[in-house]
Amino acid sequence: MTDAGSLIEALVAQLGNDGVLRGDAELAGFTEDWRGRYRGAALCVALPSSTAQVAAIVRLCGEHGVAVLAQGGNTSLCGGAVPAADGHPPIIVNLSRLRRIRHIDAANNSMVVEAGCVLATVQQAAADVGRLYPISLGAEGSCQIGGTIATNAGGTGVLRYGNTRENVLGLEVVLPDGSVWNGLTALRKNNTGFDLKHLFIGAEGTMGIVTAAVLKLHPLPTRHALAWFAPKDPAAAVRMLGMFQTACGAQLSAFEMIDAMQLDLVIEHVPNRRSPLAGKHRWHGLVELADTGRGEALSQQLQQVLEAAAAEGLLEDAVIAGSEAQRGTLWEIRHSVSEANKKAGVGLTTDCAVPVSAVPDFIEQATRAVRAIVADLPVLVVAHLGDGNVHFIPFFSFEQWQGVPDQGAMAAAIRRSVNDIANALGGTFSAEHGIGQTGLNEMARYKSALELGMMRTVKRAFDPRHLFNPGRLLP
Repeated sequence: MTDAGSLIEALVAQLGNDGVLRGDAELAGFTEDWRGRYRGAALCVALPSSTAQVAAIVRLCGEHGVAVLAQGGNTSLCGGAVPAADGHPPIIVNLSRLRRIRHIDAANNSMVVEAGCVLATVQQAAADVGRLYPISLGAEGSCQIGGTIATNAGGTGVLRYGNTRENVLGLEVVLPDGSVWNGLTALRKNNTGFDLKHLFIGAEGTMGIVTAAVLKLHPLPTRHALAWFAPKDPAAAVRMLGMFQTACGAQLSAFEMIDAMQLDLVIEHVPNRRSPLAGKHRWHGLVELADTGRGEALSQQLQQVLEAAAAEGLLEDAVIAGSEAQRGTLWEIRHSVSEANKKAGVGLTTDCAVPVSAVPDFIEQATRAVRAIVADLPVLVVAHLGDGNVHFIPFFSFEQWQGVPDQGAMAAAIRRSVNDIANALGGTFSAEHGIGQTGLNEMARYKSALELGMMRTVKRAFDPRHLFNPGRLLP
C-alpha cells in the first residue's frame, strides 16, 4: 500500500510548503469541475513552477505507484480535468505556475509558451507583435494552453484556422518515467520520421504531461465585418455558408448558429446581453469576415451576400456590426452560452460533429430521438456550423432534473440517443471537448476493437504501469 504521507513529504521537499495543497478546503477547487457535476478525491495538489519540478513529481509518484492527473484551468465540459469518484486518489499536478511566454518570433510566426499560460494571455501577447493565435473559446479567459492541447480544443475559429492540432508546431513533454522530451521545434517542414507531438495532442494527459509548446501564429487581421442574422432554418443556414465560402474564400473566419431558446437563456441569465434583432426568430447565426490591409470591401461583401440570401428567401433579418464595440458585444452573446446554461438548469451537453451537409438532418433526427425518451423535452442548439460541430443540448430545469429518479441512467440514455444519430450520419460523438469521464463508454461503442487495440498498444509503450490519468480515454 502506498505511504501517502511519505510521498507528500517528498513533494513538499521538492516544491516547498506552498507548492503542495492538502486538506478539503484547499483541494475543493481542484477536485470538482466548474459545473459541479464531477468530483473525486486526490492525495494532494502539486503546483510545480518548472518543467524540472514536473519531472521530479512524476518520478516520485512512479516510485510510490501513485497515479498522476495533469490539470490546467479545469474548464472541461466532460469531467476530464478532475479525479473520478471511484479508484485510487491521484496526485493532481496543476500547471498554473508554468505561465512564462518563453519566446516570440514574429518573423517565423511562432511563439514558445508554457502550459499554464491562459489562452487569452497568449492571444494578447501574439497581438502585441502583430500576430494572431487563432484558437478562441468561451473559456479563453481561464483555460490554459496545456489543457487546450491535451483536448485538441476547437472553438469558433476552426473554420479558417483548424483545431489546436493545426496550430501546434512543437511540444515539451514530461513522460511517465520522468524523462523530458524536448520537441520544441518551430519548423513547418521536418520530415524525419514520426511526428511525435501528435501522440500527445488530444491524448488528455494519458501518455505525457505537456509543459511547453511552440504555437503557430498567423497574420493579425486588421479589418473585420460581422453580422448577426436570422436564417429561415438550419438548411437555409447551410446554404448561406456555401454562399459566403464562394464569395469570400479565406476571408470567412467564423460561421456560428444557435437556436432561439439558447439566445433567450443568455439574455435572461447573463447581465448586459440583449437580442441583436427585433422580433422573434427560431434560429440565429453569426458570420464574420476578416482580413489584413485597409478599406471597406469586407463590409460590402458581407452586405452583398446577405442581400443575395434574403432574395432567395433564406434570411429573415440581419444586422451588421457598425463598430469594434458592437462586434465585441455580438461575440459576447455567443461566448456566454455555457455561463447561461449553468445558471438556468441542467444541459446534457453533447459534442457531435457531422458533415456540414448533414447538420439539418442531425438536428431534426436527434430532436425526435430525445423526445422519444422525454416527451417535449426542450433542446438547445449551439453549432460551429462552418465545421459541422453541433452542441445539441437536451435541457432540464433544475426542478425537472431533481425529479429524475436515476439521473446517471437518464443522462447516458439521452446522450447515447444523440450520439447514435451522429454516428449513423457519418459523424462523431466528440468533436472538440475530448472524452473525459462523460465519453468513456462511448469510446467502447463507436471505436472499433482494432482501433482501440492500437491506442492501447501506444499507451502501454509510454505508460506500462498505467499511472498517467488512468481510467480516461481508453475504456
